[in-house]
Amino acid sequence: MDRYQRVEKPKAEIPIIENEIRITTQGRIRNYITYAATLLLEKGSNEIVLKAMGRAINKTVMIAELIKRRVADLHQITSIGSTDITDMWEPLEEGLLPLEITRHVSMITVTLSKKELDMSSTGYQPPLQADQVKPLNEYEDDGAPEPPPKTRGRGRGGRGRIRAKGDTQ
Repeated sequence: MDRYQRVEKPKAEIPIIENEIRITTQGRIRNYITYAATLLLEKGSNEIVLKAMGRAINKTVMIAELIKRRVADLHQITSIGSTDITDMWEPLEEGLLPLEITRHVSMITVTLSKKELDMSSTGYQPPLQADQVKPLNEYEDDGAPEPPPKTRGRGRGGRGRIRAKGDTQ
C-alpha cells in the first residue's frame, strides 16, 4: 500500500442532534462523561445517545456504565449493527490501477434515558439500584492537581553518567 495514496471523500453534512455524543478512539473518557452528565443534569435533557464504530465500541460501553453509576434512574437500550465503508486509493506510480477497498465495520448505539424505554427491546437494561449510584460530586477530587506520572522504570538506573576506563569512583 506504500505505492498508493488514499483519496479523501467529501463527508455528507448530516447534522448531529444536540443529545447525541459520537465516541472516537482519540477522545478522553473523562470529557465524554462530563459532557453527558452536563446534558442530563444541567441542561435538562431527558435522554442521550452514545454512538461509536470499530475500536471505539469498548470505550462506549465503559462510558455508558460509568454514566449510569453517576446519574440515577437511567434506562438503557443498546443496539448493535454494522456498515460498509468504501475507501478509494489512487496509485502514486504509473501503470497501477486505482483500488477500491470495502471494510465491514461494527457499530453500537447506546441510549440512556431518564424516561422509561421499551422494556421489550432486546438491548434494554433497567436502571441501577440506588445504592450502586454515587452522585457526580462524590467522584470529584478536592481540586488538587494530579501528580505527574512516574517515568522511571525497573532496573539499576541506566542512562547515568558514562565512566571512563580506569575511573573507580
